Amino acid sequence: MDPRHRMLVPSISTAMLLLLPLGLLVAVILVVYPNEFALQSYMASPSCQNNAGLTEVVGAAVDFRLLIGVLTLPGLYERRNLIRTVYALQQPSLPASRVVDVRFVFCRVVSEEERVLVALEAMRYGDVVELDCTENMDSGKTYSYLSSVRALFGASAYDFVMKTDDDTFFRLPQLAESLGRAPRGDLYYGCRVPCDMRRAAKDEYMSGMGYVLSWDLVEWIAAADLIRNRTAGPEDWTLRKWLGLGGKAKNWVDAKPAMYDFPQPRDACAHELVPDTIAVHKLKNNERWATTLKYFNFTRGLQPSKFYRNV
Repeated sequence: MDPRHRMLVPSISTAMLLLLPLGLLVAVILVVYPNEFALQSYMASPSCQNNAGLTEVVGAAVDFRLLIGVLTLPGLYERRNLIRTVYALQQPSLPASRVVDVRFVFCRVVSEEERVLVALEAMRYGDVVELDCTENMDSGKTYSYLSSVRALFGASAYDFVMKTDDDTFFRLPQLAESLGRAPRGDLYYGCRVPCDMRRAAKDEYMSGMGYVLSWDLVEWIAAADLIRNRTAGPEDWTLRKWLGLGGKAKNWVDAKPAMYDFPQPRDACAHELVPDTIAVHKLKNNERWATTLKYFNFTRGLQPSKFYRNV
């Protein structure tokens, strides 16, 4: 070979000298800007806060997906943190085939203070949903939620959708077991009221403590012109009225007595806490939450530590 055309190949020592500054630069960047890379990794990897807001299930055939929408107010940070913790601690007890996603739902956040604090929650947990409505009790908030689910999460994202309040505690494994036996279509599941059964059947509906609709009913609510201008009024009774007008919800599943109000006088839906509970309603303060969680031995997983006393 002509010496003039010989390819120059750097020696190993020369290559190392050339690559050493580049390696040092990469190391410095990783040390000085670790969060930049962590954020990019978070955005690029599957997680429970992906674009659709759906929990990813790997290696398991899914029996059903349930969306629990907790209707609340923007300023109730402490209550959301309690509920978030209670439901997160139950997730390991759920079968992998039964997926339960929990989201906190409210109307437009108008306070600058609340907007900043809610933004922190959204960044940290990714489980808040701000609807395009004015905060209200009986003027269409439930309709805004149910009619938005398909647009927010995608077609056929869930098999069941729940509306519940922030004073209700659900035992997720028991709820999932009960729903596993329920029809997958035209389903209206919950605690049928009134509990004293003194009214006619036409006056019955599922309590607002928490009711579940099958996905076909949620899609119907989003598309039905029949109900679009019939959203004002007591929301849980109004939902029952929509279903009646549309000839929907042929499959009623009443979960009483496993769903009930916290024990209190003169409440027909209340009774003592029982082991086979699915849901307890009217937990209006931390004392009631603590009483209920203690009954179900909710802190049994707390490991001994020198930093705190076991509950």
